[in-house]
Amino acid sequence: MDNDFVNKWTSQLKKGTLSFVVLRILMDKREYYGYDLINEIKKRTAIEIAEGTLYPLMNRLKDEKLVDYKWVEQNSGIPRKYYNITSLGQETAEEMKKYWITLNDTINSI
Repeated sequence: MDNDFVNKWTSQLKKGTLSFVVLRILMDKREYYGYDLINEIKKRTAIEIAEGTLYPLMNRLKDEKLVDYKWVEQNSGIPRKYYNITSLGQETAEEMKKYWITLNDTINSI
């Protein structure tokens, strides 16, 4: 087995599914701030994600109008940016889920 190849493939697979994972988590109808979202991803998946990965992804999802955010003042400290999924993001996540299920079924039938 070529461990190097498998490790690179695994890394690419995680990167490629991260936007799907984020959208699916946001579909809980909850708002998440960055740190909380990172912890939720780690709790629900085997994906290790850093702030340096999440925030550029969230900016891309915002540019695509799939997520939105609002600033919330805190009693102490700096304001937090809370992310939520848009209607377009929900529709997109549902289409991604359909494709994921089809892809999974296809791979499992090989």
